[in-house]
Amino acid sequence: MSTLTTPAPDTTAAPLRIGPHTVAPPVVLAPMAGITNAPFRTLCREFSGGKGLFVSEMITTRALVERNEKTMQLIHFDATETPRSIQLYGVDPVTVGKAVRMIAEEDLADHIDLNFGCPVPKVTRKGGGSALPYKRNLLRAIVREAVTGAGDLPVTMKMRKGIDDDHLTHLDAGRIAVEEGVSAIALHGRTTAQHYGGTADWDAIARLKEHVPEIPVLGNGDIWSAEDALRMVRETGCDGVVVGRGCLGRPWLFADLVAAFEGRTDAFVRPTLREVADVMVRHATLLGEWIGDEARGVIDFRKHVAWYLKGFAVGSEMRKRLAITSSLEALRAGLDELDLDQPWPVGADGPRGRTSGNNRVVLPDGWLKDPYDCAGVGADAELDTSGG
Repeated sequence: MSTLTTPAPDTTAAPLRIGPHTVAPPVVLAPMAGITNAPFRTLCREFSGGKGLFVSEMITTRALVERNEKTMQLIHFDATETPRSIQLYGVDPVTVGKAVRMIAEEDLADHIDLNFGCPVPKVTRKGGGSALPYKRNLLRAIVREAVTGAGDLPVTMKMRKGIDDDHLTHLDAGRIAVEEGVSAIALHGRTTAQHYGGTADWDAIARLKEHVPEIPVLGNGDIWSAEDALRMVRETGCDGVVVGRGCLGRPWLFADLVAAFEGRTDAFVRPTLREVADVMVRHATLLGEWIGDEARGVIDFRKHVAWYLKGFAVGSEMRKRLAITSSLEALRAGLDELDLDQPWPVGADGPRGRTSGNNRVVLPDGWLKDPYDCAGVGADAELDTSGG
């Protein structure tokens, strides 16, 4: 792929230590439902040269313990993935403990991340995801069970600032994480109410880093380019970055991130449409191989089409056609009809993915009455499917 020379960046982040694992440069792929499956992680890892940490999409603890077929497929790792990183979602300490012990005893992963950041209503209405840290005692119980059950495996957690500006939880949650033996914390600088709208609050990341200097703090939110990642580290003092929506349709962002943190000025990727098309076909091919069915793989790939083509001159009819293909042949044929010599579009490095904000937060009845009482939250609140 083509590259663009840029001024030498100011690299200020040391290698990240997560238990026995060294992540250098300190760059992590954020878990994203329906996105960060094994094929997408493979693409990102290939572009990074195997550097960084690439986390699975959300795995529900109940579904894992019950060995749900879909869940067991989602925890499949390519033989080249190391360390193997699983993100778990759960609201019941007992079920979370069982899931973590299963992972440790059956050698299913090398690192466990706990999801306390998901803002979607079907999760928060159960008291899970970004709603859960409001209940301090419940958060502590879950983290304690996870760290105890993990044995030698490091446990990290990802969270948001809080439910809304009147119910911020990140500082209390950070202190609980330190006290219970969590290896690192990632903070998305938005509240549940913000969802993915507005601007991420990087100051909150800086405050959390000051509050819990004992363990690494990773920043997440509004990292659309390698320059953004370096700026976040400089401005917040965080120990690394977690990248989510910025790499949608752009797995080569991890090549840029590695280059930036390593101080290389001649390796920023600016692909032509031809090169993007080749990645699209490879992505769809990997999905088909992973699922075991080419058509289902191409159908699953459809959600990625608009992200890959962002900014390129592609007519609306062709975009629609590419978004309903169900074979690799049809996908390749459609792409070949485009002007594949188009250079990387100006502005295509900017925001992508979901941007909705100011959502009504859906919580269990009476959730905000007492930040410590967790009566009524138990195994029946667990989701029974993985992947968000």
